[in-house]
Amino acid sequence: MGYVTAGKEYSRDSRYLTTRITADGRDGYRVEPGRYRLVVSRACPWASRAVIVRRLLGLEEALPMAVASPVHDERSWNFGLDPGGRDPVLGIERLQEAYFARDPGYDRGITVPAVVDVRTGRVVTNDFPQITLDLSLQWTAHHRAGAPSLYPWELRPQIDSVNEVVYRDVNNGVYRAGFAGSQEAYAEAYRRLFDRLDWLSERLAASRYLVGECITEADVRLFTTLVRFDAVYHGHFKCNRHKLSEMPVLWAYARDLFQTPGFGDTVDFDHIKRHYHLVHTDINPTGIVPAGPDLSGWLAPHGRGALGGRPFGDGTPPGPVPPGEAVPPAHTPLG
Repeated sequence: MGYVTAGKEYSRDSRYLTTRITADGRDGYRVEPGRYRLVVSRACPWASRAVIVRRLLGLEEALPMAVASPVHDERSWNFGLDPGGRDPVLGIERLQEAYFARDPGYDRGITVPAVVDVRTGRVVTNDFPQITLDLSLQWTAHHRAGAPSLYPWELRPQIDSVNEVVYRDVNNGVYRAGFAGSQEAYAEAYRRLFDRLDWLSERLAASRYLVGECITEADVRLFTTLVRFDAVYHGHFKCNRHKLSEMPVLWAYARDLFQTPGFGDTVDFDHIKRHYHLVHTDINPTGIVPAGPDLSGWLAPHGRGALGGRPFGDGTPPGPVPPGEAVPPAHTPLG
């Protein structure tokens, strides 16, 4: 959770639990279907990366998912969406219980996504950049037939390079603007954000995807910020030079991905708006959740197919959303 500190630039706490779940179990945690639970919030862009990658790769059965309530307090994410306010598998009311089960003195962020070992009830990792890479590279034995290659060997240097600047200036850049504690810090974050969005517009004007001709990890990471832009970042975080819908190339690119199975069908705009506007009380003390924006534009034709590209490469689209994981129809234009 972010917060404003008067007079200071926003700095993200990046002290994550970096234990990895791998095919060979070298960190003590071996990939095993059903052993772990992926805890997410559909409101959180970092968690949404894992939700999308899990769905694209067809890991729904191998890695079951728990969805936290979009609204939390200082005691962390809770399972208020579940009957009795408890996760039905882990049996806990708040995610912090799984963190404290690992380390009773844990003093870092209680963040999502988090992967919990069901056997012990302990968080294994909340290292969100590594989680999605490991889903691609370590969980291959459990990928669906036709799963795309989101982090192909030959493109990794380019993907890593794009991800680095997108994280710094866009993914985290909107937070640096929204939680800036001084006019100077805000102005610098604002400048870097829109300079980078202009750079991305130029890059994507002639290329359907960020790296290569297929969807990769880079597209997933950019999408989760873009899909929240008009709903929360433009107004709530004061990233208001233009709306996404006023940036033609990025708007078409985002719609293209949204309309691709595995992307838009994971997005819950109600959760997104309620989280940002109700949790960030230092930014929005009235707790009023905006009624807009109109979501129908997400389904408008995007024309990006004219640029070529093969969304899933040699693979295939994921199948229907599994029962129990669908976003409520009223929370998405896809409904």
